Amino acid sequence: MSSPVQVKLTQAEVPASVRSKSVVFATENGFSIAVGNQPADALRIIQQAGRKLEQLGVSEVTFAGEGWDLERQWAFAQGFTDTLSTNSVHFSVEHKEQLEALTATLRWVRKLINAPSSEVYPESLAQAVIEELEKIGGKAVSARTLTGPELVKEGFHGIHTVGRASQHPPVFLELDYNPTQDANADIDYALIGKGITFDTGGYSIKSSEGMVAMKCDMGGAATVAGALALAIRNGLQKRVKLLLCCAENMIDGTAYKNGDIITYKDGQTVEIVNTDAEGRLVLADGLIRAGELKAKRIIDAATLTGAAQVAVGTEYNALFSVDRDFAAKALETAQSVNENLWRLPLAPWHQFQCPSAFADTANSRPQKGGGTGGASNAAGFLLRFAPKAGAGWLHFDLAAAYHGQANAFWATGATGVGVRTIAGLLLKDES
Repeated sequence: MSSPVQVKLTQAEVPASVRSKSVVFATENGFSIAVGNQPADALRIIQQAGRKLEQLGVSEVTFAGEGWDLERQWAFAQGFTDTLSTNSVHFSVEHKEQLEALTATLRWVRKLINAPSSEVYPESLAQAVIEELEKIGGKAVSARTLTGPELVKEGFHGIHTVGRASQHPPVFLELDYNPTQDANADIDYALIGKGITFDTGGYSIKSSEGMVAMKCDMGGAATVAGALALAIRNGLQKRVKLLLCCAENMIDGTAYKNGDIITYKDGQTVEIVNTDAEGRLVLADGLIRAGELKAKRIIDAATLTGAAQVAVGTEYNALFSVDRDFAAKALETAQSVNENLWRLPLAPWHQFQCPSAFADTANSRPQKGGGTGGASNAAGFLLRFAPKAGAGWLHFDLAAAYHGQANAFWATGATGVGVRTIAGLLLKDES
């Protein structure tokens, strides 16, 4: 068996024999990463070096020398992660337990998002999440699912409408993590995830190119499930409800169409002007349910709009909230775990940016991408359904959750960006 390759950090200049733009170079004992004297850039340099070594075929590393704190080890591990997650990192003893929990969680999240929709469909997604969280949370975890016609009986009309045309029936998963074992305990958080396991766009059909990566449209569900898993691994003692809104957005004679109107459980009516703006339709059911549960705080996560990627790129997630203090706490938490998060505009008047002559609102605007301000308008739609006029609610539009092709920092596919931020919020002391 071969020994792991040693990787060191150095502030020295890259040797003259190495290309000037290189950040990692071979030494007698392994490799060195030239982090320079700019601490703000060190994590990106280290993650980029991890990608370089993975591309060179290195499959197992250990850290040597000084400077390898937890965040630097994790930055390297993120870059060193192959799409199929076959690489091995030997973490330092000091941070081993925490980093191995991170690795186990993020690999599960990435595997779930990267899997084809023939394997991950609404029922199998819900079951995979139940099994993983029961394994981690034990007797503190219980779950129920509503499938197909059961959704209509209990008023989950958004999820049912979006998913009814698929051979795989839509599913709503309500998972309860209750470490108190008290059925009457307050619910500190409700986590809501968009679980669109494949998105054709419906009758507002996507191009072939635009559909290639649409197995990742359940990235919100995987992200909030992963955040709960990571928080439990780190000792979470709060009661959390995980609400996953799962469907395939497919086309047949029963599929919903432009001009249809959905009447939600709370009485609000929504005219469909774009069947490819389906994520907000299923999340609305989750937000209504979170209100019924009287959750103190609510977080939803979704790969919701291309407009968010236009605004912040694919290295940041976008954050929306009308709760200034809660949003500030999210931004502070993201910074503390070195995840890129940027707040975009959301005001109460964004609720009225998608008018309809036939219903309380439309689900979008009848323009490509929903027109200007599409990400804020989508968040405004969700605000209509958020309890307490949006107090205690955060919406994550996961622009950084998935990369269609590898780049200097990430392998092709899911990144898991957002998991640590949401887990960190769950673990914060709210007293």
